[in-house]
Amino acid sequence: MKRARFLCFGLAVAGVSITAATLLPASVRDACAQRAKLTFSEDIAPIFKGYCESCHQPGGQGYAASGLDLRDYDGLMKGTKFGPMVIPGKPDQSNLFVLISGRAKLQMPYGHKPLPSCLQDTIYSWIFEGAKNN
Repeated sequence: MKRARFLCFGLAVAGVSITAATLLPASVRDACAQRAKLTFSEDIAPIFKGYCESCHQPGGQGYAASGLDLRDYDGLMKGTKFGPMVIPGKPDQSNLFVLISGRAKLQMPYGHKPLPSCLQDTIYSWIFEGAKNN
Protein backbone atom coordinates (compact mmCIF):
# COMPACT_ATOMS: atom_id res chain seq x y z
CA MET A 1 0.00 0.00 0.00
CA LYS A 2 2.86 2.41 0.87
CA ARG A 3 4.52 1.64 -2.43
CA ALA A 4 1.33 2.38 -4.37
CA ARG A 5 0.89 5.69 -2.51
CA PHE A 6 4.52 6.62 -3.20
CA LEU A 7 4.10 5.78 -6.88
CA CYS A 8 0.93 7.88 -7.13
CA PHE A 9 2.62 10.77 -5.37
CA GLY A 10 5.61 10.55 -7.72
CA LEU A 11 3.37 10.55 -10.78
CA ALA A 12 1.43 13.53 -9.45
CA VAL A 13 4.63 15.52 -8.85
CA ALA A 14 5.90 14.68 -12.32
CA GLY A 15 2.60 15.73 -13.86
CA VAL A 16 2.58 19.05 -12.03
CA SER A 17 6.21 19.70 -13.01
CA ILE A 18 5.54 19.02 -16.67
CA THR A 19 2.41 21.15 -16.64
CA ALA A 20 4.20 24.02 -14.88
CA ALA A 21 7.06 23.90 -17.37
CA THR A 22 4.68 24.23 -20.30
CA LEU A 23 3.01 27.27 -18.71
CA LEU A 24 6.26 29.25 -18.49
CA PRO A 25 6.79 31.91 -21.14
CA ALA A 26 8.89 30.54 -23.99
CA SER A 27 11.71 33.01 -23.31
CA VAL A 28 12.08 31.69 -19.75
CA ARG A 29 11.49 28.04 -20.57
CA ASP A 30 14.01 28.04 -23.41
CA ALA A 31 16.60 30.40 -21.88
CA CYS A 32 19.08 27.61 -21.30
CA ALA A 33 17.78 25.02 -23.74
CA GLN A 34 20.38 23.64 -26.09
CA ARG A 35 19.64 24.19 -29.75
CA ALA A 36 20.40 21.60 -32.36
CA LYS A 37 23.31 23.66 -33.73
CA LEU A 38 24.83 26.53 -31.80
CA THR A 39 26.05 29.63 -33.58
CA PHE A 40 28.68 32.11 -32.53
CA SER A 41 26.61 35.14 -33.45
CA GLU A 42 23.35 34.07 -31.77
CA ASP A 43 24.54 31.96 -28.83
CA ILE A 44 28.13 32.81 -27.88
CA ALA A 45 28.63 36.50 -28.73
CA PRO A 46 25.69 37.59 -26.51
CA ILE A 47 27.26 35.77 -23.54
CA PHE A 48 30.55 37.58 -24.11
CA LYS A 49 28.76 40.90 -24.56
CA GLY A 50 26.88 40.50 -21.29
CA TYR A 51 29.57 38.98 -19.10
CA CYS A 52 33.03 39.46 -20.59
CA GLU A 53 33.35 42.23 -23.14
CA SER A 54 33.55 45.15 -20.69
CA CYS A 55 36.93 43.85 -19.47
CA HIS A 56 38.12 41.98 -22.56
CA GLN A 57 38.35 44.77 -25.12
CA PRO A 58 41.07 47.38 -25.74
CA GLY A 59 41.24 49.60 -22.68
CA GLY A 60 39.73 46.95 -20.38
CA GLN A 61 41.46 45.36 -17.42
CA GLY A 62 41.21 41.84 -18.87
CA TYR A 63 42.58 42.96 -22.20
CA ALA A 64 45.51 44.71 -20.52
CA ALA A 65 46.31 41.60 -18.46
CA SER A 66 45.93 38.98 -21.18
CA GLY A 67 45.50 40.58 -24.59
CA LEU A 68 42.18 38.74 -25.04
CA ASP A 69 39.62 40.70 -27.07
CA LEU A 70 36.13 39.19 -26.88
CA ARG A 71 34.35 41.73 -29.10
CA ASP A 72 34.28 39.31 -32.02
CA TYR A 73 35.15 35.81 -33.20
CA ASP A 74 38.58 36.77 -34.54
CA GLY A 75 39.61 38.25 -31.19
CA LEU A 76 38.55 35.10 -29.36
CA MET A 77 40.34 32.79 -31.75
CA LYS A 78 43.49 34.94 -31.71
CA GLY A 79 43.74 34.04 -28.04
CA THR A 80 45.92 35.73 -25.46
CA LYS A 81 49.56 36.59 -25.07
CA PHE A 82 49.74 33.28 -23.16
CA GLY A 83 48.27 31.15 -25.94
CA PRO A 84 45.00 30.02 -27.51
CA MET A 85 41.70 30.19 -25.64
CA VAL A 86 39.74 27.73 -27.75
CA ILE A 87 40.73 24.39 -29.21
CA PRO A 88 37.86 23.52 -31.57
CA GLY A 89 36.30 20.17 -30.69
CA LYS A 90 38.11 19.99 -27.34
CA PRO A 91 36.30 22.05 -24.69
CA ASP A 92 38.03 20.34 -21.76
CA GLN A 93 41.41 21.39 -23.17
CA SER A 94 40.25 24.92 -24.08
CA ASN A 95 41.45 27.58 -21.66
CA LEU A 96 38.19 29.48 -22.12
CA PHE A 97 36.15 26.64 -20.66
CA VAL A 98 38.71 25.86 -17.96
CA LEU A 99 38.52 29.49 -16.76
CA ILE A 100 34.72 29.84 -16.81
CA SER A 101 34.07 26.43 -15.23
CA GLY A 102 36.19 27.15 -12.15
CA ARG A 103 38.78 24.49 -12.92
CA ALA A 104 41.63 27.03 -12.82
CA LYS A 105 42.98 29.09 -9.96
CA LEU A 106 41.75 32.20 -11.79
CA GLN A 107 37.96 32.17 -12.32
CA MET A 108 36.21 34.12 -15.05
CA PRO A 109 34.41 36.42 -15.02
CA TYR A 110 37.00 37.85 -12.66
CA GLY A 111 35.61 39.30 -9.44
CA HIS A 112 32.03 38.33 -10.28
CA LYS A 113 29.71 35.38 -9.81
CA PRO A 114 30.46 32.45 -12.12
CA LEU A 115 28.52 32.17 -15.35
CA PRO A 116 25.27 30.25 -14.90
CA SER A 117 25.84 26.58 -15.61
CA CYS A 118 23.53 26.65 -18.63
CA LEU A 119 25.72 29.33 -20.25
CA GLN A 120 28.83 27.33 -19.42
CA ASP A 121 27.14 24.34 -21.08
CA THR A 122 26.37 26.45 -24.15
CA ILE A 123 30.02 27.47 -24.51
CA TYR A 124 31.14 23.87 -23.91
CA SER A 125 28.78 22.58 -26.61
CA TRP A 126 29.80 25.26 -29.09
CA ILE A 127 33.48 24.41 -28.64
CA PHE A 128 32.66 20.69 -28.86
CA GLU A 129 30.78 21.33 -32.14
CA GLY A 130 33.95 22.85 -33.61
CA ALA A 131 33.83 26.51 -32.43
CA LYS A 132 32.71 27.72 -35.84
CA ASN A 133 32.21 31.34 -36.85
CA ASN A 134 28.60 31.02 -37.88
